[in-house]
Amino acid sequence: MTITDHISSRHNPRIKHILQLQKSQVRSSEQLFVIEGIKEIEKAVYAGISIESVYFCPAIISVDHLGELLGNQLKFPVFEVTSEVYGKIAYRENSGGVVVLARMPEHLPEQNTKNQNPLYLVIEGVEKPGNLGAIYRTADAAGVDAILICDPKTDIYNPNTIRASLGCVFTVPSILIDSPSAIAWLKKQGIQILSTYLHAAIPYHTANFKIPTAIVMGTEATGITEEWVEASDANIIIPMRGQTDSMNVSVSTAIVVFEARRQRGF
Repeated sequence: MTITDHISSRHNPRIKHILQLQKSQVRSSEQLFVIEGIKEIEKAVYAGISIESVYFCPAIISVDHLGELLGNQLKFPVFEVTSEVYGKIAYRENSGGVVVLARMPEHLPEQNTKNQNPLYLVIEGVEKPGNLGAIYRTADAAGVDAILICDPKTDIYNPNTIRASLGCVFTVPSILIDSPSAIAWLKKQGIQILSTYLHAAIPYHTANFKIPTAIVMGTEATGITEEWVEASDANIIIPMRGQTDSMNVSVSTAIVVFEARRQRGF
């Protein structure tokens, strides 16, 4: 592996740029984001995410291990950084000694129409990166065909989203879209829309998930918007026996998605 350069100053322009990418608006405008963590990087490489540059600390990860992780035919610059510099750019502790700068892929609906009987997940207005990451882990485990992220208040390339997903943001296809466009696209494809909603709803396990379906989840605070309620073919609810009328959105998603998978015979 050829080392492009050695960086020993925290004030290096490249280091400052990485720190700027912790801001959502910078990630969005530049279409770049940062990945750290061995598992997360492994999944990104496997998914074919375009890597722009790599920064590693030899005191934590060896050159040989780095080559195995990224593939030895490296086509991007690799920078060796000191422990002090790595401590500056690492978003969390114990992240494996390597930080990758990557380019966002496109997230278009037409890229996710291969399955003749798809199971989609729609997440509207998600606010917490940790919840979104956990949802991606569930979607990966259940083999969901794609997640439609509608009108989010966070983004899938937030460092906490990537971390909570263990890199599953790279393994599950994503469609970034506004709600009206998502509804129109699903209707055009003949996809049944089942929205989790507290009113005029049927128990989730009585719904038919065997046909092409999109499961719609909202936030804990406000649930889904009226737009999705009106667009739904049916509203579904998870019956509860306690005093609460809602659960964490990632938990609710797992319950409904795995019922769909059970009906489909896994």
